[in-house]
Amino acid sequence: MHAIQTDHLTKRFGDLAAVDELTLDVAEGEIFGLVGPDGAGKTTTMRLLTSIMEPSSGEAWVAGYHIVRQAEQIKESIGYMSQRFGLYADLTVMENINFYADIYNEPRRGRQEKIDRLLAFSNLAPFRRRLAGNLSGGMKQKLGLACALIHTPKVLFLDEPTNGVDPVSRRDFWQILYQLLREKVTIFVSTAYLDEAERCNRVGLIHRGRLLACGTPGEVKQLMRASILEIRAGNPRQAAAVLKQRLPAASVGLFGDRVHVVSPEPDRAMAEAEAALRHAGLAVAGIRPIEPSLEDVFISVLTEREGNPP
Repeated sequence: MHAIQTDHLTKRFGDLAAVDELTLDVAEGEIFGLVGPDGAGKTTTMRLLTSIMEPSSGEAWVAGYHIVRQAEQIKESIGYMSQRFGLYADLTVMENINFYADIYNEPRRGRQEKIDRLLAFSNLAPFRRRLAGNLSGGMKQKLGLACALIHTPKVLFLDEPTNGVDPVSRRDFWQILYQLLREKVTIFVSTAYLDEAERCNRVGLIHRGRLLACGTPGEVKQLMRASILEIRAGNPRQAAAVLKQRLPAASVGLFGDRVHVVSPEPDRAMAEAEAALRHAGLAVAGIRPIEPSLEDVFISVLTEREGNPP
């Protein structure tokens, strides 16, 4: 059974299609990642699915309820953590959770047991009396998650939940999400971090409101027809500049201290790259083909859709 299903879901603001005929489905008990850059339509999609705004056309169902005709039932069945989740800085961790429990009409009986479990679950138990305004960024995200879970939702929507959070807190946050999967909670998460999307069961690549690709990370990677060469050179920035000039048919990018060359002819590109770098007087420490990341795939698919060479 599908926890989320959309059929040509569209939202227009004047001439701009923020979400453009989005059709996808999310199975119960999976983490689905909506991946794309800022302005791709991720937040608008979230607001449509959580019945915060109505679509211009198309339909969608969440937890079996129609997003327009049964909006109130949806709000009772979901948890939603927006980019700027409404924590109250002058309330403690406990006071914030109790506030959201009251909003969701969570019964007093058994509430403390549930709160204690959420605090332990999110590693916030030692900070229950700390003001939310005095928490670190990662702790604020965990508190926001606890507040969104207080009424035991069937579907959890998380809009870029780890944006601006340090890597350790990002890892901890995802560990908590995996624990939620064991409790059969369906998670719909948007992110601009493509490495983070690799942790999802399935992903959808979105750009300018349109879904470019959808499937497991492995399936999406298979959409990339070209191969990737990873080059280690003495001066990677200069090496990238040389390769961009000497290999116009290939896509060249700098990834930390490595240069990636994307080409449909990897053997030829490898020989040409090595020759170009040696001609420029740059030492080549190694060249090897590597598996594409979702970021590589996103750029490749986007370039192909826009009619440019890979």
